[in-house]
Amino acid sequence: MGNCLTVGPNEALVVSGGCCGSDDKTYIVGGWAWAWWLISDAQRLSLEVMTLQPRCEDVETAEGVAITVTGVAQVKVMTEKDLLAVACEQFLGKTIMEIKAVLLQTLEGHLRSILGTLTVEQIYQDRDQFAKLVRDVAAPDVGRMGMEILSFTIKDVYDKLDYLSSLGKTQIAAVLRDADIGVAEAERDAGIREIEYKKEMMDVKFQADTKMADSKRELELQKASFNQEISTKKAEAQLAYELQAAKEQQKIRLEEIEIQVVQRKKEITIEEKEIMRTDKELIATVMRPAEAEAYRMEQLAQGHKMKSVLMAQAEAEKIRRIGEAEAFSIEVRGKAEAEKMRLKAEAYQQYGDAAKTALVLEALPKIAAKVAAPLSRTNEIVILSGENSCVTGEVNRLLAELPPSVNALTGVDLTKIPLLQNITS
Repeated sequence: MGNCLTVGPNEALVVSGGCCGSDDKTYIVGGWAWAWWLISDAQRLSLEVMTLQPRCEDVETAEGVAITVTGVAQVKVMTEKDLLAVACEQFLGKTIMEIKAVLLQTLEGHLRSILGTLTVEQIYQDRDQFAKLVRDVAAPDVGRMGMEILSFTIKDVYDKLDYLSSLGKTQIAAVLRDADIGVAEAERDAGIREIEYKKEMMDVKFQADTKMADSKRELELQKASFNQEISTKKAEAQLAYELQAAKEQQKIRLEEIEIQVVQRKKEITIEEKEIMRTDKELIATVMRPAEAEAYRMEQLAQGHKMKSVLMAQAEAEKIRRIGEAEAFSIEVRGKAEAEKMRLKAEAYQQYGDAAKTALVLEALPKIAAKVAAPLSRTNEIVILSGENSCVTGEVNRLLAELPPSVNALTGVDLTKIPLLQNITS
């Protein structure tokens, strides 16, 4: 069996080992993990911020002045998995004091090396830049341990030879000297500036008076211009008012005309409805009774007709039975001929000249057959003519005489048909 281990967000839990000699490691921050008895090992590493106070005593600067520098650094373990693994590898099992000692020695070494490259004035006057330089130089080495420097500041800088105090006294004397010189120069400049200010005041007063006069003149000009614009605008407004009034009167007249048109349309609609009502009343009072009487008379006539038909049918039954076959044949043939003539008549009526042309063209072979019937018993025809192209001339003459012959027989003038006009020409 095993245990369920938990850690807060300020600790890292490392569970190593496992079955079959496994070398897997589990890193947990602010969570839980399972650790098997006997075959798993669980260790904890603090993630809290560690405060270090690196101190370098009697370190010679670039000018050979021995000074003592103390600083304050805030350092913590990085929680990224790879960097946390590096920190666990190097510091797991150590106490907080041991971890602080390693980091403190690293920071003091970098601090000592940087002090040897700077002057006392650079260190004393620009502590922030000095601290930033130490932090930038030490950060890569500390990062390789899985740590990060959150902040680094210089707490104090002093020496045992009063070098810094001498710098302060010199600075104070220079400041006092500069102050006395500044007072004298200020008094001198004050007198000069007072005269200049008086002159400038007179110039400003003259310019102000000039501007005031110019302003008054511009004011009068503006008033005149405004009065002119006001008069113009009033005239324009009056004209616009009259024009708008005329437009409104025109709109009112148009509205009155539209109202009259609508009223007239309504009157026409009422009259149309009255006409429809009168028509319906006439239909109901006059036409319907007349139609009923006509229907009654029609029924009586049909009754008499039916009686006569039945009597005629009874009388003609004998004759119908005798001539049924012949009558049926004649009837069918007559209907066929009548239908044929009806269809031809409709076709001729629909197609006009084209139908007439078709009728003529259909009759031409029959006419030609009747004309050529006597020639069917002729064995040979000889055409005599004194010209070389006698045959062609005779044929042309026969074709030229054909339309008058057809016109005499059928009443159709072939010369008016476009197709035959092309042939004869």
